[in-house]
Amino acid sequence: MSEQALTNHLREKIISDPEAILEDRDVMRALVTANERAMGANIVDLRGVAMDRLEARLDRLEDTHRSVIAAAYENLAGTNLIHRAVLSMLDPVAFEDFLLNLGSEVAEILRVDSVRLVLESLHSENDPALRQLGDVLCVAEPGFIHEYMRAGRSGPTRGVVLRQTLPNSDAIHGDKADWIRSEALMRLDFGEGRLPGMLVMGAEDPHQFKPSQGTDLLAFFAAVFERAMRRWLG
Repeated sequence: MSEQALTNHLREKIISDPEAILEDRDVMRALVTANERAMGANIVDLRGVAMDRLEARLDRLEDTHRSVIAAAYENLAGTNLIHRAVLSMLDPVAFEDFLLNLGSEVAEILRVDSVRLVLESLHSENDPALRQLGDVLCVAEPGFIHEYMRAGRSGPTRGVVLRQTLPNSDAIHGDKADWIRSEALMRLDFGEGRLPGMLVMGAEDPHQFKPSQGTDLLAFFAAVFERAMRRWLG
């Protein structure tokens, strides 16, 4: 095909389907650049400048759109995991099974490497009645939970704390403290006249729990857990 025939063919194609050119960003950029060169360096093409700005704005909007969609999917996936964990947590009919399920099936559903229930008590963890409840339960002296969640910081303690583990985390994670790198701490209120508790989820990934993450889903899970525990404590 000769150059003239090719030119005529392209011309006919563009006239018959101009949208194909207008929707192709690379082609439009090439045309605008060629037009600017044809006008010379002394002429400012305001239309070209406006197009560049609109293109940059479109890129930012597309990036934001992708981020919003990704966050929505991630939030939906997290909600589904929490719902599945709650249903699994409500299945056991005995307290011993409730704790065993917490450290096995519930932990697996939530994709965490460790789950510990901390209860403040005047009794020792070596009490035979407590030892038979497995390694999910951790007994601490009164005031321990507030200090552990606060980690030396002043001010009120939040209900849910996400962070990397601290040097004294072996008091919570025991033998797993050597490789647990991040943790989610959820303060538990068991009602008037009872000492508080704390639910701790640990992960080997140091970035699985970070202060910048949202805590709404974990707060909901902790609220359901509180109500389940009140049933056992009652």
